[in-house]
Amino acid sequence: MSAPFFIKKKENPKLAKKGNTAVLKRKVDGDSGGKSKLRAKKAISRHNEEISSDSETESPVVSRKRQSKEETDYDETPQEKKLRLAKLYLEQLKEEEDDKAEDDSFETDLIAGRLQEEVLEQKGKLQRLIAKDLMPPDASEIRVLRGHKLPITCLVISSDDKYIYSAAKDCSIIKWDVESGKKLHTIPGGRKGTEDRHVGHTTHILCMAISSDGKYLATGDVNKLIMIWEAETCKHLYKFTGHKGPVSGLSFRRGTHDLYSASHDRSVKVWNVDENAYVETLFGHQDAITGLDSLSRELCVTAGGRDRSVRVWKIAEESQLVFHGHEGSIDCIQLINEEHMITGADDGSVSLWSVNKKRPLSTVKKAHGCHGDAGLEQPHWVASVAALQNSDTVASGSHNSHVRLWKCGQNYRGLEPLFSVPVTGFVNSLKFSSSGQFLVAGVGQEHRLGRWWRLKEAKNAIYIIPLKRKLPNPEEARIPE
Repeated sequence: MSAPFFIKKKENPKLAKKGNTAVLKRKVDGDSGGKSKLRAKKAISRHNEEISSDSETESPVVSRKRQSKEETDYDETPQEKKLRLAKLYLEQLKEEEDDKAEDDSFETDLIAGRLQEEVLEQKGKLQRLIAKDLMPPDASEIRVLRGHKLPITCLVISSDDKYIYSAAKDCSIIKWDVESGKKLHTIPGGRKGTEDRHVGHTTHILCMAISSDGKYLATGDVNKLIMIWEAETCKHLYKFTGHKGPVSGLSFRRGTHDLYSASHDRSVKVWNVDENAYVETLFGHQDAITGLDSLSRELCVTAGGRDRSVRVWKIAEESQLVFHGHEGSIDCIQLINEEHMITGADDGSVSLWSVNKKRPLSTVKKAHGCHGDAGLEQPHWVASVAALQNSDTVASGSHNSHVRLWKCGQNYRGLEPLFSVPVTGFVNSLKFSSSGQFLVAGVGQEHRLGRWWRLKEAKNAIYIIPLKRKLPNPEEARIPE
């Protein structure tokens, strides 16, 4: 193609058409006067000036783009254009595949990590190292919820960390909103002798449990009764009878609605809450059972009080393993994972156990110090313990007005004190939130099982203790050059 062809193509077709129409109109009208010619010349002159002005102000970049476009429009053959577009398309596909490969690799690593955690959790070997980053909270950050008239004996937290359920010696149950601290529901207690007409407990509530899906709440009392409630509405559903002594421990098997219960009658019973049915009874302890816990496996663990034994019950096999180690009455027990647990006793000791060893892996004596006159000191007995699931962090409570947090050593061989949180009264119940963001303590003026000692200055209240974490050190986090 020749140069004049390009010059011709660059003319403004609208302007040319407009000019031709004007000339044609003048011929038709017969306008041959000098004035009309003069006006036409001036118009053409102005138009040329405008085109010239536009050309002068056009930037080099725009000029190059226009030139490139012209070359593309007029120099590129259809075959070349197809080839160019095909190359662009292939490059785009390659970029998309690279991005997808990166995403797939990330997802694969993430899934592999989660699967590995699940395998370790099932084996009871998962231990998230959290304790080293925890810091004691300020006193102003601890929230106090009051609502019960008598000492709080037990509490649980819903698996989504939104609600706290608490029970007390006043026979009442309260559902709390964690975020606002407000009461959502209250199930009042009744007087003795009103069991036939009162919907609820009429004697001290000693224990409670909530199913992992948040559907059922179970409570047990001194009057040998187990009550089943709809957790969302606090509506009464069932009443289980069968124990011959106070019900002292309750736990739902995780992921199911199978309920395990323990009693001062020295037995462990299994219930199916969905079918409102009793399943079986297991015997073995030589004294009143004081605590019970379970996780996902079809087994539960119990503390045998003054028989000084810890027992692991294999429900399907109807068998048990017996462990000894404390010198006093074992009052509380909690599973850390499927193979490790923590216990507390009235001899003031806290012990770590493995379900594979008959003796404690580690024991801390006088975990909460001593009280009494010189030469007659007695250890503060441990009334409650809690464990942050699958981590290295546990807690214990006593009547020395402190909750103490501990760091478990590697493979749970050893306990190191982290810090203490002041709370006034008997710490009758402790629970970590599922997220590990806070710890809840149920506190009262008396021990949950008796009235032989009363702390008048104590509050019957729930303490929500935030678990603060240290910020990473910028110097440690800096990548060396």
